[in-house]
Amino acid sequence: GQKEEAAAALRCLACNADNQVAIAKAGGIAPLVALARDGSDGQKQEAAGALLNLAANADINKVAIAKAGGIAPLVALARDGTDGQKEEAAAALRCLACNADNQVAIA
Repeated sequence: GQKEEAAAALRCLACNADNQVAIAKAGGIAPLVALARDGSDGQKQEAAGALLNLAANADINKVAIAKAGGIAPLVALARDGTDGQKEEAAAALRCLACNADNQVAIA
């Protein structure tokens, strides 16, 4: 569906540092967190991948993802998701855990 395609596009765009900033400034983090929590299986996987890429080498986005409530749905996907969801969510959590405040929230 459209939301899954949009999350996939953001996932690809977020591999670029300038795009990471632009996506966050445009309010893209909260909808991705919502998809990771409440979307279809495909939407959840793409959203987790997009959150992973948004957090990579972008400390401000690591904080923003946590503030948007992103840790709990990623933990849920890592625990109970499909194999693909588990892989993306675990990688995102690994990236988010580079922030000390996030380590407490993840634990």
